[in-house]
Amino acid sequence: MADGERIPTQQCDVVVIGGGPAGSTAAALLARRGYHVVVLEKDRHPRFHIGESLLPMNLPIFERLGVLEKVRDLGVYKAGADFEADNERGYNTFAFARAIGHSPPHAYQVWRQDFDAMLFQHARQAGADAREGHEVREVTHVGPRESILRVATKAGEEYQLQARYVVDASGRDALLASRGKFRLKNPEHQSAAIFGHYRGAQTRPGEDAGNISIYRFAHGWMWMIPLPDGVMSVGAVCRPDYLKQRRGRTVDFLRETLKQNAALWERVEQAELIGNEVRVTGNYSYESQRMGGPGWVLVGDAFAFLDPVFSSGVYLAMSGAEQAAEVVDRALREPATEAALQRRLERRQRRGMRRFGFFIYRFNGPVMQQLFRSPRNTFQIEQGVVSMLAGDVFDSFKVWTRILAFRLVYDVLALCHWRRWSDERKYRLAQARTRFTGGTTPLDKE
Repeated sequence: MADGERIPTQQCDVVVIGGGPAGSTAAALLARRGYHVVVLEKDRHPRFHIGESLLPMNLPIFERLGVLEKVRDLGVYKAGADFEADNERGYNTFAFARAIGHSPPHAYQVWRQDFDAMLFQHARQAGADAREGHEVREVTHVGPRESILRVATKAGEEYQLQARYVVDASGRDALLASRGKFRLKNPEHQSAAIFGHYRGAQTRPGEDAGNISIYRFAHGWMWMIPLPDGVMSVGAVCRPDYLKQRRGRTVDFLRETLKQNAALWERVEQAELIGNEVRVTGNYSYESQRMGGPGWVLVGDAFAFLDPVFSSGVYLAMSGAEQAAEVVDRALREPATEAALQRRLERRQRRGMRRFGFFIYRFNGPVMQQLFRSPRNTFQIEQGVVSMLAGDVFDSFKVWTRILAFRLVYDVLALCHWRRWSDERKYRLAQARTRFTGGTTPLDKE
C-alpha cells in the first residue's frame, strides 16, 4: 500500500485469530448466537498439522457443535491406548470403556488437515466470516470494547478490523502472549519431535486396531497412530539435544531412532514411508501468565501447550474455546461480569492442565513406567487413570479422587525408588573411594 494511503477499516463484533480447532469452535458458537464473527487464518485449508489422536471427551463437544457424524466419517475408531508391559503380548491396553466417569467409550484418530478444514468450514456454515490467507500483523487494544487489528492478505492487500472482542486462537504462534511478553516457557520440559507416515505398518488385532500405541526409548517416547486408508503416523518425542546428533539424511535418522525400540520397529520394519517424507518440529511446553483481559481472551495453544504424550491438545483447545465463547457472550452483554468469568475460566483450564501435567512431566521416569507397565485397579485407581486418558480431568469428583489416590501411590513408590537410588549411589561412591585408597568400607563389610 502506498505511503499515506488510508487503510480501509471494517467493523465486527468478534475477531477470532486462527482457524484451528479452538478458533473454529469459538467462531461457530458465537456466530450461532448472532454475533458478527470474523475468523482470520493465515494459511489455507487443508494445511498440515500434527496431533492426530483425539480423546473421548471430545465427542460431547462434537455433538454440541453438530459435527459428530462428520468426525466419524473422517476418523479411525479408537477404543483405547496401549503402553508397553512385561506380559506375554508385550503391552497393556487401557480401554476407554473402563472409565469410571461419564466419558464416551471411544474416540477417533484423524488426519488433522481434513479435521481442521471440516471445522473451519463448519464455522463458516454457522455464519462466521471465515477468511483464509489473512494474517494478523498487529493488535491494538484501544479500550475494553474496542480493538484494532491490522491484517495482511496473501494477495498483498492490507486492511483493519475494529472489533468489540478478540479471541486469540493463533496456536503456538501465541500472538498476544508473545507480543505482550507474558508467555513463559517451561525450562524443565523441552522436547522435539521427528515423525513420518507409513503404509503397511502392523496394527493391533481385533477391536484394538485403531488404538494409539506408546513406547519408550532412551531419549523420550514414541507413538504409533492408525489413520484412515491404512496409514500409520509414527514418530518420536525426545530432548532437543538428541535431534542435534543427527547427521546425513533425516529419513535415516528417523529409521535409526525407531529401531531403538524393538517392539515398535517390528511393527514398522516392512512398512513404506510415504513420500520418503520426514518432519521435525519443536514441542517445548509453555503457558501464559494470564488468559485474558478487557476485550480479549486466549484459547488453545495460544494460552498453553503441553507435551502431546496423552493427546490432550485438541480436547483442551476445544473445551477451552467452548467455555470462552460463553465468557465472550456474557462479557458483551454484561461487561461487569467479564473479569470474574475470565478468572473462573482460567482456573478451570489450569486445573485440567495440572492434572494432565502430573502424568506428562513424570512419564519418562522409572516410577511412572512401572505403574503403566503393571497397573493395578485397587480402589479403581487404574480406571481413574483410564478416565484421565479419556480426557475426564475437569468436573468428575469420582475421577479426581482416584487420580489423587494414584498420586499418593506414585509418591510412595518415588520415595522408595529415591532411597534405593540413594543407597546405590552411596555404594558406588564408597566403591570408588575404596579403589582410590586401596582399603575397605563399612558397606563392603556388610
